[in-house]
Amino acid sequence: MKINIKRFNQANEPQKFINEFEVSNTNLLQAFNEIKKEHDETLTYRCGCKSGVCGSCAVRVNGVERLACKTNINENDVIEPIKNSKVIKDLVVDVSHETLLIEKTNSFMQDNSDEEIEQKDINKIDRQSNCILCNSCYSSCPVYEANKSFLGPFALSRALRYSNDKKMANNDLIIDSIQSNGIWDCTLCGACTMVCPQGIDPKMDILQLQGLASQKGYTNPYQATYDSNMGFDMSDMGFDPNGSF
Repeated sequence: MKINIKRFNQANEPQKFINEFEVSNTNLLQAFNEIKKEHDETLTYRCGCKSGVCGSCAVRVNGVERLACKTNINENDVIEPIKNSKVIKDLVVDVSHETLLIEKTNSFMQDNSDEEIEQKDINKIDRQSNCILCNSCYSSCPVYEANKSFLGPFALSRALRYSNDKKMANNDLIIDSIQSNGIWDCTLCGACTMVCPQGIDPKMDILQLQGLASQKGYTNPYQATYDSNMGFDMSDMGFDPNGSF
C-alpha cells in the first residue's frame, strides 16, 4: 500500500516536500514506525500511549483530523500535520499555546465551595473532562485559523467544565474572561465537534456558555450590528404598516 506524507524540514532553510512510501501496515501509527525503521529514519512524528488516550499523534488524513494510532489507512492517503500550529518538523507541531489558553480563561480550580458533590454533579462535567489535548479542534477551526487570539474550542469546553463544577464557589472570573475573542466569536460551524476523538461537542458547550453569560447580564456584542444590517423598510415592498388590511 502506498501513502503520501507531506513533510517539512526547518534545518538550514524551510523546505516542504511530499514523500511516497510503500507500507504493509494498515494502522497509520504502525505504518509510521515501519517507515522509520525500514525506509527513512528521519521521518519525525509524535506518539505516546499508542491507544488513543494521550492525543499526541494527531495528524490530518486527506484533510481530516485523526489520531494516527486509531486510524486505518487506504491506498494513496495523504498524511500531513494538523493545521493552525507552527510545524517543528514533518508531522510534529508546536502545541505550547494550550497552557496560555487555560490561563486566559481562568479554567482551573479557584475558590472551593463546601457543597456536597453527588454523582449527577460529576456527570455534568464528565464529558468535557475527557479532553486529551490532541488539538484536532483547533486544526479544524476556521475562526482560529483567521484569528489566533480566538480562545478556541478546547479552551471554551474547558471553561464550561469548570463553570459547571459544583466545587467552584464562583465562576464569574471564567465567564468574564471568555467574552472577548471567545464565545461570541464562534460561528457554531461544528467542525470541532466532527473531529473530536473523545466525542466532546465544543459547539454545544459554547452555546451553553452563551446561556450562562446571558444569565449574568452579558450580551452578544455583534447582535446590534447584525440587527441593523438585517433591517429594511417594509414600505419599499408596498406594505403600509398604518394602512388597513
